[in-house]
Amino acid sequence: MKTKTLIGSFILSLFVISAVQAQYKVGDVVSDFSLKNVDSKNVSLAQYSSAKGFIVVFTCNTCPVAMKYESRVEQLNKEFSSKGYPVVAISSNDTQVKPGDSFEEMQKKAKTEAFTFPYLFDESQEVAKRFGATNTPHVYVLTKEGGKLVVKYIGAIDNNADDASKADKKYVADAITSLLDGKAPAITATKAIGCGIKWKKA
Repeated sequence: MKTKTLIGSFILSLFVISAVQAQYKVGDVVSDFSLKNVDSKNVSLAQYSSAKGFIVVFTCNTCPVAMKYESRVEQLNKEFSSKGYPVVAISSNDTQVKPGDSFEEMQKKAKTEAFTFPYLFDESQEVAKRFGATNTPHVYVLTKEGGKLVVKYIGAIDNNADDASKADKKYVADAITSLLDGKAPAITATKAIGCGIKWKKA
């Protein structure tokens, strides 16, 4: 019995270690995923063969902070998708806790707001866990290097959730501008603000 307990503890510790390792840091290579878009078609990063990178935004319908940033996420896509850095938005909330984040409500939101970017449903929450996303919004800027996607920035969109006009630090936009100029972003990580992702109970 004692041996079984030790083996069980060892396996559990390996699981915890692998879970921690799965949380991406700046410089890590990102593995692809395939999630259902609001048009009911699955989307993967590999489909964007001409992209130079991505602005991956973990967000949702219901968080007040995420809602404040909706127009800014849209603006990021309009400004940078044509330059090779499209937005890919992902909602990972447990819909039992937040029914307003259901797939059907996501479809309504995308239609009402006329999103120009994919809005994907991470129903299993596996993608959010893999990235290490904790908040809505939580942004990961990825760039292609040698055929692989590498994390270059993690954190907030800018430094003023309440008023975009008063944000004097535009972290995501500045990071991508640097990458387009062939430079490393001056700021590679900030604290993501907003509501915590609502996780499913084990």
